[in-house]
Parts: sequence; C-alpha cells; structure tokens
Amino acid sequence: MAAAPVVISQDEVRSLLRYRDLIPRLEDALAKFSRRDSADVIQPVRSTSDPIQYFGLMPTYMENDGVLCTKVLCFYKRQAGSALPSVQSTVLILDPEYGNVQAVIDGEVITGMRTAAASAISAKLLMPARAEVLAILGSGHQARSHYSVFTEIFTFKEVRVWSQTRASAERFSDWAGGAVRVCGSAEEAVRGADVIVTVTRATEPVLLGQWIKPGAHVAAVGACRPDWRELDDALMKEAVVYADSKEGAKAESGDIILSGAEVFAELGDILNGTSPAHREKTTVFKSLGMGLEDAVSAKLVFDRWRAKNSQT
Repeated sequence: MAAAPVVISQDEVRSLLRYRDLIPRLEDALAKFSRRDSADVIQPVRSTSDPIQYFGLMPTYMENDGVLCTKVLCFYKRQAGSALPSVQSTVLILDPEYGNVQAVIDGEVITGMRTAAASAISAKLLMPARAEVLAILGSGHQARSHYSVFTEIFTFKEVRVWSQTRASAERFSDWAGGAVRVCGSAEEAVRGADVIVTVTRATEPVLLGQWIKPGAHVAAVGACRPDWRELDDALMKEAVVYADSKEGAKAESGDIILSGAEVFAELGDILNGTSPAHREKTTVFKSLGMGLEDAVSAKLVFDRWRAKNSQT
C-alpha cells in the first residue's frame, strides 16, 4: 500500500526553493518543452472551468525525468478591499508508475518564484546589453517576487514602481527597504526604462507603446484571460513577441488575441538556438505560466524536503 502523501507548507517551500537552483532547471525545462518531444514533456494547455470564477488544472508529465505533477488553481475576482485571497493554488506530485499522490505542496511561493524566474530568464536573453533602469507596474506578491529575482541576478542603477494606488506603491517601497522610487503614473515609471515588468490586475491596457524607448524589454505577466489586457496595440504590434508557450498565449492571452500580434518564438526556441534573441529590438515576453514550470519547481522542493527529512 502506498504511503500517505506528505504535506509541504508555504513556509517550508520558502525555505527550500532558491532562485540560483531554480533558474537553470527552468531553462532546461523550457528548452525541452520547445523541442516538442513527448518523452521529454507532455503538457496540455491549462484546462479551465468557472464553478467559482476560475478553476484550472495544469498537468505535466516528464517521462525521461520521472515527473508527474499537476497544479490546482482557483482564481476569484474579489471586490476592492476584500481580505479574502484572489488566488489559491496547490501542487500535487504523483508517482508516475503507480499514480498515487506523493506530495501536496502549497502553491503560492512556487507560483510566485517560477513566474518571476521565467521573467528573469526572458530578461537574461532579451534585455539591452547595458540595462540600467527597471520599472515594475504593480505592487502585489508577483511584484515582490520579480523585484527579488531581478535584483538578485542583475544590477540596476534605478528601480521604479507604480501601482493603482500610491499607498500600495509606497508599501512596496518600504518592503524593499526604500531602494525603489515610487512614481505617480505608469508613464513616469516606464519612460527611459530598459526593462519593464507588468504584474497588474488590469483588464485594460496600462502600458502604452508610445511611452517605451526603443530596445526596451517588457515582461508581461498579468492579463491572463482572453479578454484582459495590460499592453496596448501599438506596443504589441511593434515589438518582437516571445512567449513561454505559443499554444498557451494564443488560447489565453488577451494581449495576443485582441491585438492580433504574432508570437515570434518561445523562450525555449532561443535556448535551443532555433530562433534568435532580438536583443537590439523592443521585445515583449508574454508570460502565461505553465504546468511544466510548477512541476520542475515542485520536484525541486520535494527532493529537498526528502533529503532534509532523511537526515533527521
């Protein structure tokens, strides 16, 4: 009889997962995904339904790596000021041979870190060679995870933040130890910035192409529904657009669907050397997030958890 699954809490995940270990594993996984070898990765586009407001399943099977995993995601569009969470997620690791659940892992830290790490990989591949200014639009959990990884692996002379309310942006700046300049508008934040991260709950564009200097790189993380936008048509049609998954972007991204923009390549295509990184041009990485990224992150957490507990 299979052993009962272990439960790994949010605090435990936070203590076990590190960007320096996660990023190279995600790069390897993204490259495998873009090769479309079913022995490397089988990952269907996220399946969703609306029994609440958004319920998603994100399964992944990696035969060669012995990984079978799915994330269960619940998303709620809360009223302003609600104390209830807008997103809850749990990652399940299963034994690929027997099918039993081996681990139930809190998904919040995994989601935040793997998303930010993917954005950092996009910047590593696509941002200008001398990037000095980072702008973050948004001030929530994803803004914090992006700030953490971008300032850990890159060196910027200035970091700016804008949020829908100045109070939220100031709380973010306080959390960052005052190392972030709070801006009064999105335009002020992004003018002259080399790298722009959009992590908002916007359903209409908050970033306009006319504000962006040529050659800037945008990591667009919000607007994960087909009818939501963060970026305007001018930016989407002028930039070279990359994605984590072309299929995912075409099915789920309002920025792609509503603008009619073409996805030039996946990050994995750059990593595989099959598509160029147009670092000299204005680029957009449209991040939707993939079950593959959750699977790689959760496997790392589970392996670390087992190693730690085998010694006690």
